[in-house]
Parts: sequence; structure tokens; C-alpha cells
Amino acid sequence: MADSTSLSVSSSSSNSPSLKGSISSALELLYWREPKKSAASFGLSLLVLVSLATLSIISVVSYLLLALLCVTITFRVYKSVVQAVQKSEEGHPYKSLLDRDVSVSPETSRWAADLVLVHLNHVLVHTRRLLLVEDLVDSLKLAAGMWLMTYIGAIFNGITIVILADIICFTSPLVYQKYKTQIDRHIELTRSRLKETLDRLQDKLPGSIKRTKAD
Repeated sequence: MADSTSLSVSSSSSNSPSLKGSISSALELLYWREPKKSAASFGLSLLVLVSLATLSIISVVSYLLLALLCVTITFRVYKSVVQAVQKSEEGHPYKSLLDRDVSVSPETSRWAADLVLVHLNHVLVHTRRLLLVEDLVDSLKLAAGMWLMTYIGAIFNGITIVILADIICFTSPLVYQKYKTQIDRHIELTRSRLKETLDRLQDKLPGSIKRTKAD
């Protein structure tokens, strides 16, 4: 069932050029292919997140919409005055944007619903096996991760973590591109040491709860 749903999701995504374009645009921003756009996106996202850390979400949304309306109304009035003085017939300054189709297509909505369903089922299955200790090693990994998260939660709140994630998303691609060889070497070294540690732990477990070779 999950496999067939995954196939339908992948086929739907392949038939959604707008989705591919959105993903491509997001990657270009994160990899700073166009520095001006990336800097503007990074600054705006950071400004919004810092504002959310100090103000309520209602205030932040209201201020953003008010600022946007101030810009659009001012530009509309300015263009109207210019057209009246020059007696030109250029029309509405936002006509190209108003004529653009921004509605969500049925294909895109079905693709989004299928994608959410696939990930939701995946999360439910793995949450059950971890909480009910189907595999002791994996459940111990989850316990260790949650134990570390208690310390992270004591230091940072949710919005601070989101701000850090935003900074990492815009800076890590540049750092990785510059130091790719060194980073890959350290990641592989850490992965091998972690695997050795888990293998030693697995060998010390009683035979009745060890992973099978097939797993």
C-alpha cells in the first residue's frame, strides 16, 4: 500500500513543473546562486523570526501586511499620478501580477495530500516500533536523543531553534562547498566510529533481543 502510494506521489511530483520550479528556486537561494536574492531572503526570514521571538504572531503578521500595503499603495498612487501627468494609458501597475494564476491545481493538491499521507504513515509505523521496543538498539537511540533534547530545550526555546536552523540553512551550503573534502572525511570517520560502538553494544546484548542478520 505504501509502495503504491509512493509511486503515485513520485509520478504526481514529476508532472508538477511548478513544484519543480519552486524547489529549484529554493535551492538556488540556499546555495547563493544569486547573492542579492539570497541575502534579501535570508535577511527577511531572519527579521521575521527575530520579530516572532519578541512579539506575538498576530503583531508580526499585522506589521508585515501593513508594511506591504504601504509599499503597494504608495507605488500605485505614484504610478497613477505619473500617468495622469504624462497622459499615458499604461493601466494598472500590477496588471501582470493580477493576471497571473495563483490558484492551486487539483493535481498539486492531490500530490500534497498523498505526500502527507505517506509521511504520516511512515511516522506512525516507526513511532510504534520505537515506543514499543521492537528493536532495543533503536529505542535506546531514541531515548538518548530525547535525553539530549531535554538539555537543548532547557537552553533554547522553539523559536530560537528555528532561528538557528534558518541561519544554518543559509550558511551550511556555502561552508560545505568550500570544505567539502574535509567535511566528508570527518562525517565518514564519525559514522564508522558510531557503527563500531553500536556493533559492540549489539554484541553485548542477550541473544533473545539481538537484531537478526536480515534486519
